[in-house]
Amino acid sequence: MSLISKVSQTACAFAQWWWQAGTELYHYQTNNFFSNPTQAQNILSFFLLLATTITVTQWWRHWSRRNAPPLPPGPLGLPILGHLPFIGTELHRSFAKFAETYGPIMKLRLGSKLCIVVTSSSLAKEIFKDNDTIFANHDVPAVGNISSYGGVNMVWSPYGDHWRMLRKVCVSELLNHKRLEAFYGLRRREICNMLRQLYSYSGTPVDVGEEMFLTTFNIITSMLWGDTLEGEEGRRTTVEVRGIMDRAVMLFGEPNISDLFPALAWFDIQGIGRRMKNTVSWFDQMLDSVIDERLKTDGERRKVEDDVRKQNKDFLQVLLHQLNLKAKEGVPNKTPSLTITHIKSLLLDVMGAGTKSTSSVVEWAMAELLKHPNIMTKAQEEIEEVVGLNNIVEESHLPKLHYLHGVVKEVLRLHPPAPFLIPRCPSESCTIGGFMVPKGSKVMVNAWAIQRDPIAWENPLEFKPERFLRSSIGDDEYDFSGKDFRYIPFGSGRRVCVGIPMAERMVPYLLASILHSFKWELPKGVELDMSDKFGLELKKATPLVAIPSPKLSDFKLYN
Repeated sequence: MSLISKVSQTACAFAQWWWQAGTELYHYQTNNFFSNPTQAQNILSFFLLLATTITVTQWWRHWSRRNAPPLPPGPLGLPILGHLPFIGTELHRSFAKFAETYGPIMKLRLGSKLCIVVTSSSLAKEIFKDNDTIFANHDVPAVGNISSYGGVNMVWSPYGDHWRMLRKVCVSELLNHKRLEAFYGLRRREICNMLRQLYSYSGTPVDVGEEMFLTTFNIITSMLWGDTLEGEEGRRTTVEVRGIMDRAVMLFGEPNISDLFPALAWFDIQGIGRRMKNTVSWFDQMLDSVIDERLKTDGERRKVEDDVRKQNKDFLQVLLHQLNLKAKEGVPNKTPSLTITHIKSLLLDVMGAGTKSTSSVVEWAMAELLKHPNIMTKAQEEIEEVVGLNNIVEESHLPKLHYLHGVVKEVLRLHPPAPFLIPRCPSESCTIGGFMVPKGSKVMVNAWAIQRDPIAWENPLEFKPERFLRSSIGDDEYDFSGKDFRYIPFGSGRRVCVGIPMAERMVPYLLASILHSFKWELPKGVELDMSDKFGLELKKATPLVAIPSPKLSDFKLYN
């Protein structure tokens, strides 16, 4: 008998049994729960269909992968929840601990989401370089779409023409060398304001992170739309902005059922989506008011076109100018072009990422220097030798401050702003390290663990800026571009952080200025807490509070 005949015979026998089972089930129900045999058979059919679907799906997955590489190893999890009960709140540490048992690539199931965690520089190279195009998309969390006007911003938009258009605009009109040089006057003005403010706090405890945030926020918003918040009212508004940004970062880092079980995302069970909408609404109103201010009078577009020729045009002027040109010229349907929504999303990208990461890195740097006074002394002596005590730090001094740059790089090694960078989502299944990484999985590169790998780093937990001095390594090693996969604080590949040129200027400038102008010490009786708090941003669990004391020879320099 042929295979087809056997299958047909089996199917007929099963159909006869199924009809008889349904009839018997109907007669068995003495309380007439089923109104007729067909209803009973329908109920049985539903459960049979469900069981068959599950069986066929599992069989198909097994059959389709019969010749494919296996999935990475990983710990056993629970039904439905997967490994959620076992990972704790400090994912960067928990995943690094798991990697000691299961290796540099492992699988974890968080709810219904399959996560692939990578904890070695060689495997990071396979992702960011060898298979860069496949991993060019970010894994977008539920709140990511809400916070970015439906995923149209540069961070969460998929790799393609739209993303390339946004990145090109951002680089060519804000983050290239010429534009950043043009904005130097803004940075210098705000840092002088910061030094004046810190001088007024002399001898009293200061929240270092807050002061760095206020200064960075004023610098970046001046570059974006030219209006710096000034005076006490401005400081109160900026503090409010910081609180709202902290709330947004917290929502990004909060475990979300909508991410763990995407089928339930529509219900927003925890209300995280609603809270993020309220947070973004505040920023949206602020951005609308800024844009309306530019366009509120008759002839404002002509004024923008005139201003755009000036040397110190801000980013918003450039974007509105491009928007106006597109409206005049007309844009082919297939050509991505700027809209007001794109402009607001870009402003949010730069404002959010630039202020939080920069201020956090400077806060971590000051904490490490207060923990290691001998290193702080060496950094201050270098600055004094280059700048002198009768002058303030200028950006032109920075290339000569080699030890200070070593401090910054070492801080970013031990305290990367985003411990998992931004998780990726492969556009197709591929092989990494000999294991299958399925399409649509969440791929997390643990940069925090890679940069503390004892195989790649000598005494990896020791704060040692000397490891980055050019006298001991090649000039091209350990830069921020992500070419050396042992050191990737800003990511790597085509989705590497676009704000690196700004960070390379602002972090050393801020840190050098406060080290040069003040002596710093902890308040009496206060112990330095170096613990961190996991989230989208790896921030200090306890804000750093320190006391500044003036050290410049001429006190007029603070004014």
